[in-house]
Amino acid sequence: MDLWGFGYSTRELLDWGYPLYANQLLKFMDALGINKASLMGQSMGAGTSILFCTQHRERVDKIVLVASGGMPNPPLLMTRITCLPCVGEFLFRLGGSRRGILKSVFIYDEKSIGGGYFEDLTRFHQIKGTTETLLSSLRKNFFDKLLPEINKLGEMEVSILIVWGRHDRSIRLELGQQMHKILKGSRLEIFEEAAHCPNYEQPEKFNQIVTGFLTSGI
Repeated sequence: MDLWGFGYSTRELLDWGYPLYANQLLKFMDALGINKASLMGQSMGAGTSILFCTQHRERVDKIVLVASGGMPNPPLLMTRITCLPCVGEFLFRLGGSRRGILKSVFIYDEKSIGGGYFEDLTRFHQIKGTTETLLSSLRKNFFDKLLPEINKLGEMEVSILIVWGRHDRSIRLELGQQMHKILKGSRLEIFEEAAHCPNYEQPEKFNQIVTGFLTSGI
């Protein structure tokens, strides 16, 4: 599903943060009559899954966290620059700069992904109001503030798979390893030739590991 403010969802300016998205996920499951499900999220989506599970444990089977947000993580220089007044608006108007940021931060080897990856990823940016919603969300600076919830999740009995790219520059592998230690009994899979998006860079390996995890009795 598209989290509010992203993809092809609303461009209304909302109170961005994990509580908003966890509530959206709850409404989504209720609307579709899904009583219990396994959750899989990447980056901010993984952080949303963490908070949701701590709030609604009875609605969650297993969790797959891919390059998860939530651990204390000082923002990158590029992020700090983008959050400056007027600067972010200028940068977002430069379509080429978006691709450059994605390549330098999210992807380890551009040749490992399909030729239309960046076009697919940024197509929704053409929707009116996208720049405003993305910058508003980014400037809330909530992405790395889930440590209490991660500690709480670590005390729960839930099967968790953590997937991380060795060369992740956005959320470093060390943070994934720290999260793995906190989430007792979790399983950590490190993709050697991947950065922030191992699910895109090595999809066959990713699908095999995740499918095996979700179908196992553990």
